[in-house]
Amino acid sequence: MKNRISFKLDVRAYTLIIALIMIFVVFTILTNGDFISSRNITNLSRQMTVIGILAVGMTLIIVAGHIDLSVGSLLGLTGGIAAILQVWYGWSTFPVIIVTILAGILLGLWQGWWVAYKGVPAFIVTLGGMMIFRGILLGISGGQTVAPMNESFRVIGQAYIPYVIGYLLTAVLIVFAFIMVARKRKRRQKLDLALSPVSFDYGTVIVFSVLITLFVYMLNRYHGIPVPLLILLVIAGIFIFVSKNTTFGRHIYAIGGNPEAAKLSGINIKRNILSVFVIMGALSAVAGMVLTSRLNAGTVSAGQMYELDAIAAVVIGGTSLMGGVGTIVGSILGALIMASIDNGMSMMNVPPFWQYIVKGMILILAVWLDISSKKKTAS
Repeated sequence: MKNRISFKLDVRAYTLIIALIMIFVVFTILTNGDFISSRNITNLSRQMTVIGILAVGMTLIIVAGHIDLSVGSLLGLTGGIAAILQVWYGWSTFPVIIVTILAGILLGLWQGWWVAYKGVPAFIVTLGGMMIFRGILLGISGGQTVAPMNESFRVIGQAYIPYVIGYLLTAVLIVFAFIMVARKRKRRQKLDLALSPVSFDYGTVIVFSVLITLFVYMLNRYHGIPVPLLILLVIAGIFIFVSKNTTFGRHIYAIGGNPEAAKLSGINIKRNILSVFVIMGALSAVAGMVLTSRLNAGTVSAGQMYELDAIAAVVIGGTSLMGGVGTIVGSILGALIMASIDNGMSMMNVPPFWQYIVKGMILILAVWLDISSKKKTAS
């Protein structure tokens, strides 16, 4: 039995990687090499984690054909809840984490119920949620900054993984990548499906392994792998698997791509839409705790404008605002691109107003490219 050979590149993913490399090269030149110092790479990886966590959930929301404008306020509220429970009421870290995540889940469930079962557009529900959650935060905190957090809680956003464990995790990840490629090739060969050249599949993994090892080496030259980055990678890994290898993930893409066809095929649209909002609520709570831990305080301004940064990261990462198309890997790259631009311009002392202008133009350009590519495909 002869297998067909295919050599197909994910053009969008490679475009993002090339854009990211160009951004690194430009800022490295303009900052005389400071941009790629171990300290700045570590700071950059910490800065992107909150938006990265939000972007994972936002990818599922947008792929399903909806939007969530409340994630910034929900992040601020759940982070405030965590701070209040620990600082004012003396709760230990573990119950604070559990209750904060449950709060995020309940608030996500509430919004998802309105969208899925009452038919209120997600734009309106989450716009209302954005104002409601911010108002609740102001009310329960009295407009105060709530600090300081316990040392055990600060681990979430400020601690680092020891060097040895960092290299061990890297080795495990590389071995896992090779195993997954081998299994994928074996499965496709058994089904007589198209295969990419062996040199391409394993060459890609080798390049990935070298880059990951170099990245971990740079982090270890400073203090090690930041715990919030590890949290982001674990969350991303879980939902990459869910989106690609589970019935729930396939249903989300089907709903966003063609709701009518999904309904006729027997997919429970309401339950799945409710589920993505619940997931978004839980991830907002996790992001809220990471930010509160990093700041060592719960503040009333926490999370402001974060919803726009998360949406921008997702769109730049290739997720279509029309639904049905998008990847979590692309969204993480989009978050890294946004964080890199912020970080690089801050190092160059670029005025904040220019930073907003540049990010806004990048977002418009990303959407234009998405629309243009769809028109070319349709024609």
